[in-house]
Amino acid sequence: MDTILGGAEIIPECARLIQSGEVVGFPTETVYGLGADALNEEAVKKIYVAKGRPSDNPLIVHVPNVEEARKAAVVTPLAEKLFSVFSPGPITLVLPKKDCIPYTVTAGLDTVGIRIPSHPIAREFLTACKTPIAAPSANLSKRVSPTTAEAVFDDMNGRVPAIIDGGPCSVGIESTVLSLVGDPTILRPGGITEEMLRPYLPTVKLFSGKVKIAPAPGMKYKHYAPIVPCILFGSVRGAEKEYLERTKKGEKAVILSRKKNVPYWEEKGFLYMNAGETGEEFASNIFRLLRYCEKLFDVILVEKPGLGGIENSLMDRLSKSCGGKEVE
Repeated sequence: MDTILGGAEIIPECARLIQSGEVVGFPTETVYGLGADALNEEAVKKIYVAKGRPSDNPLIVHVPNVEEARKAAVVTPLAEKLFSVFSPGPITLVLPKKDCIPYTVTAGLDTVGIRIPSHPIAREFLTACKTPIAAPSANLSKRVSPTTAEAVFDDMNGRVPAIIDGGPCSVGIESTVLSLVGDPTILRPGGITEEMLRPYLPTVKLFSGKVKIAPAPGMKYKHYAPIVPCILFGSVRGAEKEYLERTKKGEKAVILSRKKNVPYWEEKGFLYMNAGETGEEFASNIFRLLRYCEKLFDVILVEKPGLGGIENSLMDRLSKSCGGKEVE
């Protein structure tokens, strides 16, 4: 299969591919998605095949507006309110599914995650498809999520017929997944933080405990992992020690640093990359940097995020990227 890579001009062709039961890579403001017609069970199965994704890991359904959301899920008054405040944007609401959504999409659950992305090309694509689009991130299973079309092409060339290039993703990490079935619970932190939700949901809580049946993506399996070892560091001293130990072994190491610590690494003469100053910049850059560095280095040292807001969402992703490996 030859994979077409193009910009907005290929949206009509990509919509035709979707309507014929194919899978297409497309941009959102969070990460790139790998989409298929959510109402077509055979098309949805092709997503799992392309990614090598376990079938018990549910998919998120993407729609252009709340009216289309109502066709796929039971949109409660609370969901309507949250969509009006936070969508289009990086939030997914888990709601009771409508019968038209096959269990292949929801991994056998009676609930479905619904998202209305804000990326203009995503919205144009979803409107052109005229059907809800089931889509996980457009990477091979367990790998680092793609935030550029080139990263999607690296993983999906020959696996899908087309990829729409919408430029780099602005948010850079997956959407917040908020369950409104039962007590409001954040199943996966993301661009919409707990602090942002609390004025509308005073009792909202973060999911905790072991996952047997995953109600949302990113909860059960290893995710976001580079092909080389990745280690979090809590202090420059800890990173310096690990860096020197690795280089003594002949390994080529790199440090992904917050801007404030860049002068320290420059003075030491260590190899580093500036991951950004704010939490939002860090989130926007991190997956792109991990994908870049895994091709050039033997080990990646990543500065540990702070506390609160988007930093908590970053910690969720990086703890999985590093498989729990951390130095202080």
